[in-house]
Amino acid sequence: MEEIFSCKCCGHCCHGESTVSMTPDEQEAIAAFLGMEKQELLERYCVRKRGRIEMKVVEGHCIFYGEDGLCTIHEVKPFQCRRWPLHPGILGDESAWRAIKADCPGFSEDAEYEDVCELVRERADIGC
Repeated sequence: MEEIFSCKCCGHCCHGESTVSMTPDEQEAIAAFLGMEKQELLERYCVRKRGRIEMKVVEGHCIFYGEDGLCTIHEVKPFQCRRWPLHPGILGDESAWRAIKADCPGFSEDAEYEDVCELVRERADIGC
C-alpha cells in the first residue's frame, strides 16, 4: 500500500471552503473528546449546510486544523476525514483522482489510477 499512498500529514486535505459532514455519533464523540455537550459543539464548531452538519471553515481551513498543521481532534475525527483522499468518489472518475493526486503529496509519483481504485475498494479507512 505505501508504494501507492502514504499520508504525509501535510494538512492539504484540511484546507478549502468546505469540510466534511459528521454523523450524530461522530458529533457525540467529538463533543466528548473536547469535554463539552453536543449542543455546545454544534454552536461553536459546526455549521448546517444542505441539511448536513459540517465543521466550520476558519481562515480557509477546517476549524480543527491546528497551528502545528495537525488535526486537533485526530483521535476522533470523522470517517470522511480518516479515509481521505482514498474516497470512493474517485472510482469511475479518473479526472477526479488526478486532481486529488495533484494536490496530495501522499500519492507516489508512480501511482496508477487502477492501483488506487483497488486500494480504495480494499481500505476506505486509511489516513493520517
